[in-house]
This record gives sequence, structure tokens and C-alpha cells, in this order.
Amino acid sequence: MTDRTRPTRRAVLEGAVATAGAISLPAAARGAAGPSPHTLWYRQPAGPWTEALPVGNGRIGAMVFGGIAQERLQLNEDTLWSGGPYDPVNPHAHDALSEVRRLIFAGRYADAQALANERMMATPLKQMSYQPVGDLLLDFPSLAAATTGYRRELDIDAAMAATQFTAGGVRFTRRVIASPINQVIAVHLAADRPGAIDCDVGLRSPQENVVVALDGTDGLLLSGTNRAENGIAGALRFAARLRVIARGGTRAGAGDRLKVRGADSATILIAMATSYRKYDEAGGDPAAVTQAQLTRAGNRSFDDLATDSATEHRRLFRRVTLDLGRGPAAGRPTDERIRLNGTTDDPALAALYFHYGRYLLISSSRPGGQPANLQGLWNDATDPPWGSKYTININTEMNYWPAEPTALPECVEPLIAMVRDLAETGARTAREMYGARGWVAHHNTDLWRATAPIDGAQFGLWPMGGAWLCTHLWDRYDYGRDAAYLASIYPLLRGAALFFLDTLQTDPATGHLVTNPSLSPENVHAHGASLCAGPTMDMQILRDLFDRTAEAATILGHDAAFVQEVRAARARLRPDRIGREGQLEEWADDWDAEAPEPHHRHVSHLYGLYPSHQIDMDTTPELARAGRRSLELRGDESTGWATAWRANLWARLRDGDHAHRILRFLLSPERTYPNMFDAHPPFQIDGNFGGTAAIAEMLMQSKGDQILLLPALPRAWREGSITGLRARGGCRVDLGWSAGRLAFVTIRSEAPVTRSLRLGDRVRSVSIAPGRPLRLGLSSFTDVNHPGT
Repeated sequence: MTDRTRPTRRAVLEGAVATAGAISLPAAARGAAGPSPHTLWYRQPAGPWTEALPVGNGRIGAMVFGGIAQERLQLNEDTLWSGGPYDPVNPHAHDALSEVRRLIFAGRYADAQALANERMMATPLKQMSYQPVGDLLLDFPSLAAATTGYRRELDIDAAMAATQFTAGGVRFTRRVIASPINQVIAVHLAADRPGAIDCDVGLRSPQENVVVALDGTDGLLLSGTNRAENGIAGALRFAARLRVIARGGTRAGAGDRLKVRGADSATILIAMATSYRKYDEAGGDPAAVTQAQLTRAGNRSFDDLATDSATEHRRLFRRVTLDLGRGPAAGRPTDERIRLNGTTDDPALAALYFHYGRYLLISSSRPGGQPANLQGLWNDATDPPWGSKYTININTEMNYWPAEPTALPECVEPLIAMVRDLAETGARTAREMYGARGWVAHHNTDLWRATAPIDGAQFGLWPMGGAWLCTHLWDRYDYGRDAAYLASIYPLLRGAALFFLDTLQTDPATGHLVTNPSLSPENVHAHGASLCAGPTMDMQILRDLFDRTAEAATILGHDAAFVQEVRAARARLRPDRIGREGQLEEWADDWDAEAPEPHHRHVSHLYGLYPSHQIDMDTTPELARAGRRSLELRGDESTGWATAWRANLWARLRDGDHAHRILRFLLSPERTYPNMFDAHPPFQIDGNFGGTAAIAEMLMQSKGDQILLLPALPRAWREGSITGLRARGGCRVDLGWSAGRLAFVTIRSEAPVTRSLRLGDRVRSVSIAPGRPLRLGLSSFTDVNHPGT
């Protein structure tokens, strides 16, 4: 999708999406009790926030608690952040830069870090944080009696949360959706006896400057302004507006609440918006936007809204299917399955986790909205962990690891849009902080697209965030091979490369080109600091950036002289090295054994193994063995996202049983909350997305024109199938296996292609024509050492 076809934020706010279809209601709404492979379900309401169930349309979201006498929906809108436009570049940074570099090359790392902290860090030192809108509260005064038959669920195929129970002989059903079509959250209250719905409806917010008032005879309006943070004044206005549509009974306003009595059913529609338009503009009209959204949605029945919402969701969600078989725990509630996962083989739980990750990405990252942040879309705290920002030294990138291989390329659009913004703000940072051309982003950013280093030099003085994001721009091209898209992102790649052509330094000891100052995220080396020159991850990212930029220019027929300059610099980058313990060295020197944290969560120096393909079992076996040794030394169990990264790395090493062992830990109560959110702890959504990517990586990998089939299939998944995976170059791959051996593979392509299919030590070269799927069985592959004809 090119810029010309990418929806604007206003189009998304106005619900300008057209689709049609039919919805199959979730089990709770149908009255069915049987488990579904696409359903999270529970026998009790949520207690803590990490037991509530998420719905989202990529821009607005809710956490549904499933209460009985009181239901709570915690609400978010993806542009409600603290502060306003600001320029955090430290005016003294450029003057201090040369001395910091000199101190690092002299081995005076602690002195360099102290000077950088004093003169080079952003002002303010912290960025802005993602904020909650508030809560929709539904109180049911007639539901004091004991209940039976309680069930709470989230159907991730229909994108609907539902609660069902019986009280006083009446069966009550509540359903919740977040419509990407009509841009509202819709709640439907129903009962199997007429006149049984009594409900008090209210809105509240933890924000400081908020007013809640009646909005006509059937609505409420919560309006306010965002809060200041770190000395940056709030610049946003926001609104949450609701409308109650009841069948039968009465409605009446009472202060700042609506009272519904004796209704047969009721639908509550909630619209949310802020005045945000761009990182440097906040002059929108959230009151008018929400009014227009409710007017449009209010003309539709809940079932029509839900049908359209499910159809649009399934357009993306149903592109991929996964079946790993069912174990004895598959029929239990989801929280029980998570508790048992450490001791019970439950392959269907891994499949549900895979599907859930795709559901969360669809729900938190759609064209026209913001990218998925540290918590995706869902946050209930005004001071969330790490600001719930975009941490671009691993976490934001990990959010998008599953997007391309699991057929969700549209979900990458918000990330691409953010990189376009960062190229603008990052050009100012490059110029003022480094005296360089091009653009740069460090290890964190926010809604206002800050790009200067934050949090302290030991964390933030890492200039590679924008360069790493550029690899996702390339992946979007590499999976689809759209030349118009490539032309649209080439200036971003070129600008990122240009910055490093201006700032790379010659290591006086080796003559190699290295970054300086930099660090290996977020690790401390053995010399009392983090700052250093040329850490391994930097060199690996730059090899990818320079290679992809040169390749893009060559494909487009651009910049021949610039390509030569980029390739010459690439050839001078410090190479990867193997240390005395047989490990891949994390730094330019063999410091790994003396590092204060031998089991550090980051495995930054293994970027070249995954997500990059620089280190490969076939082409660089010595470096692959060194990467394996580094993983052994680091250990398997870490924070949630770091555990997920390890699973991907072991999959890339083609050790399926080891990857599965790590994945099993990831799905245990130590790293997964009852609602299947990743437990960093606390909650960070990157672990979910990393886990989804790892499962895909275990079953299929692609590099260039090669597709690896079942490269890391664990013994625990003896039978199974997956359909719809994407390989690089516009191919779709379906796989089935039995008794741990390939049963079939089907390859589809939108253009004529030739691919090398690899299955263990067997290989097959195939040509695929558009519209003519190619299906092969195990016998179609020839031993790689005896290829035959």
C-alpha cells in the first residue's frame, strides 16, 4: 500500500471503511458451552486489570472486566498522551560530542559517560507517556442476587467479548465490540425476559482536567485536556461521548449518569477522539468528531455493527490458520490452562497464543492510527511502566516481527507512518546534535516523535533506533515486492544511511569504521559504563541498513555514486568476532565474561542471527555456533519479551525442542497473565508478538529466494498444519505434517517466481505460476548432498 492509498487519520476517525458479511456469535452469546480454538474463556469476572479482556479497532480500545452487579470497560484512544510538541535536543550536545568520542577511544568510558550525561542528554530527560481516557461504568441495581452459569469470554475470530450468567431466573448476556468500520465501541445488554434490564451508565477519568455532563436525553460527554509532564504543557483536548439506545423501558438523566429501567435490551455506543493531528499540530475538534461518529453508528443495530466489525476483522485474521492438535487441557478455562502449562502438554494453548498475538496486532495497529506501543493500545495508568512509549532498541520492532510472515502487512502501516515523522524530527536531531546530514532516532520515542537520547547516557545514547526501524520498511517491500512502495520509502533509507556516512568514526586501533558514542542496549560492560565504540549490534544493523539502501537504489535505478559510497563504508565496518569462550562477542573487545550481568535480558549482539539473516547455519556456521554459545551462556529464562526473543533465536538455529522449551516457559504463569497478556513483568505486549513470531519461525523461514519448511519443528507438535504464511517475494505457504514429518506443502505466488524449498537436508527447486498453486509431498524432495536431476 502506497502513500496515495493509505487512509488518513481523518478517514479512519470518520469510519470510512466499507465491507459486508455475516457474524457468528461467540459461545456465550449463543448459549454454547463447548471450547473453541479461538476463544479465551473464564468461569469468573476479572479482578486485576491483567485478567480483563481486550477489544480494539486499531485506534480505540477497551478492557472488559465481565463484572456482574458492575461492569467496567477501561477505555483508551491511541493519541491521548501527555504533553505537547517539543524539541528535546540538548543545545550543548554538539560541543561535547568530540570530547566524548576522544574519551571513549582512550578507554576512559566512565568519564565519557559522565560527560555525556552532563552535556548531551535530552531536555527534558524523560519523554511523554501514553494515557488512559477513563472508564465506562455500568451498574445493575437489580442484580444483587446470586448468579449461576457464569461464563466470560473473548472470541478472537469474531473480535467480540461476551459475558453470560443467570440471576433471579433470568439469563443475561452482554457483548462488546470495537468497530473498525464505525469507529465506536459498542456494548449490548440483553436478557431472556422482557423488561429485565436496569442499568446506571456513567463515565469517569483519572485525568485531572475533566468534566462529565449529560449530552441530551440519551447521552453523556466526558471532555478534558491532557496533563503536562516533565515540564511540557499539555496541548491536547479529548472527548469520550456515549449514547444509550434502549428497547422498551425508560431512560432518564441523573446528575452525570443515565438511568435505564425496565428495558428489554440496550446498546451503549462510545466514541473517543483527541485534538491530535500530527506531531506538531493539535488543533482538531474531538467533540465534533465523536458527535459525527455516534450519529452514524446510532443508525445501525448492534447486530449489524457486530457483523460488519467481524467481517472486517476476519478479512485479516482468517488469512492464517494453525492447528497443533489438542491435549487433555484444551477444554479447560484459559487461566487454568496457563497455570497447568508448565506440567501439562497443551499444544492447542500454543496455537491459541499464536492466534491471540495476531488478534492483538490487528486490534492495536491499523492504517491511519498510531503504532502499537509498549502495551499495544491498552493502558489504565497515568504513569504507566516506561511511559508505555515506543522503545525502539527492541520492543517496538518486536511488536511487528509477526506482521509480514503471518500475513498482516496492513498492520505495519502505522509504523511506516511513524518512521516518516521520525525522519523529519530526526533530521533536526542529526543536524543540531551531531552536525550531520540525514536523520537519527535513539532508543525511545513518543507521540510527539522525540528523537534525542533520553533516560541517561547509559541507556539512551544509542543512535541506531531509526536504522533498525528502516529494516522493517525494507521487509514490507521484500515480502510484497511493490516497486512503487519501495520508491516511497527510499528517501527514508537514504537519509538514515546518510547520517552514518557523516558520523561513523575510524577506530584508531583497527582502522575499522565504528559508531562512537554508542552502547550495547541496555547492558553494562566490564569497564564501569555502557558507552563504547562499535558494539556488535550496531555493526550488524548498519550492514543491513547499508545493504538494503544500496539494493533499493539499484532496483530503482537511483544514486549510483551514493551506492558506491555506501558499499565502501559497509566494507570497512568492524566484523563480528568470536571470543575466548566460543561466544559471539557483544562488544568490540572480548569483554563478555567480565560483564556484570552475565544473564542480561538483552541479546543485542545476536541481532545478526535473528531478526537479521547475516548469521546463518549454512553460510556462516562458525558464527552460528558462536551465537548458540552466547545463548547458552545467557540462559533461557528472562523477562517476557527477552524470553520470546530467545525462542526466535533457537528457532533460527533450527533447534525446535529448545525453542519449544522456551515457549512453554513463556506461556507459563511466570510470563503470561490470566488474560494471556505477556508478563514482562509488568505487562508489555512485545512478548506476545515475539511469541507469535517464534511459532511462525519454527514452522517456516524465508531468506531471499529460499524457503525453509519445518526448520524447527519440536517433537511435542507431532501432528499439525498451518496455512497462509507469507514468504519473502510474494509467496504464500501452507504446510501439513504427520508423525513429525512433512505431509504436504502448497506454495502460491502472485507473480512468476522460482524458489528453493528446503526440508532438513533435502532441497527442491520449483517454479510457481500465478494462479497455479504448487503442492508437493515428502517424496518430492531430494537429499541436498545428492541433488540428482
